[in-house]
Amino acid sequence: MTVFNLGSLIIDHVYRVPRFVQPGETLATERYTRFVGGKGLNQSLALARAGVSVCHAGCIGSDGEILRQTLVEAGVDVSLLRRVDQPSGSAVVQVDRSGENCILLHTGANDCVDPAMLAEILVEAAPGDWILMQHETPCVADMICAASAAGLVVALNPAPMVPAIIHYPLHLLDYLVVNEAEGRQLTGEAEPTAVLAALADRLPKCHTVLTLGAAGAMYCGPEGECRVPADRVNAVDTTGAGDTFIGFFLAARIAGKTVEASLLWACRAAAVCVQQEGAAPSIPYREAVDA
Repeated sequence: MTVFNLGSLIIDHVYRVPRFVQPGETLATERYTRFVGGKGLNQSLALARAGVSVCHAGCIGSDGEILRQTLVEAGVDVSLLRRVDQPSGSAVVQVDRSGENCILLHTGANDCVDPAMLAEILVEAAPGDWILMQHETPCVADMICAASAAGLVVALNPAPMVPAIIHYPLHLLDYLVVNEAEGRQLTGEAEPTAVLAALADRLPKCHTVLTLGAAGAMYCGPEGECRVPADRVNAVDTTGAGDTFIGFFLAARIAGKTVEASLLWACRAAAVCVQQEGAAPSIPYREAVDA
């Protein structure tokens, strides 16, 4: 079984700051580091490091060899990774002293994903394989329809969230993973229980997960309802924690673990992630999570 991840690849420029910069303000940074990232790349790494066979489909520019090599070193299949005549995606990330982050994103080459790439994925995939998507590339709604019709297990992390996603064919999803902000935007509800209930009403056949950061995660779907706590750790950098959670949660489900066990494993992986700086470098291997 293979997870085909149609996802972004981004070079992160990370600035450690005493606090987030305000409008009209110039703020001296405490440190600068360059990492590889992007929700797509991060989730492919998390899946691979959790022990899953992954094929990443996406686009990079001539400056993106570091992105491709990172995937190769993790054991990810890059046969569907396309090089295009655009700069690779990039992001400016502020990380404050509490470990929280805010991000400016330039999608770059990621915008070059097109219907032809969707067709390439479907040629390689077989019924029962998985397709994972985020929202840092185009053609997501089209891929949901095509993958569902082809008999793939369809998973979506609608990040970054935009109003148009509300009108996507979400009823075709098998798995939906959202954080609190995304859940509010999808449902108009503010309280986590109400968010999950609204999503369950709309998507009764979908395995829906609501991540709550330091408060853990909740699930509602065909296997009932469940809530688990997060591990308590000292967070250094929360970048990549949600992507780590998704990769490990899906890996656990693919391995046949229960919803509760999958959520707990994913929360533990995210807890390991936030204790290190950067996105991709902080995503743990399963051995570290199990230990």
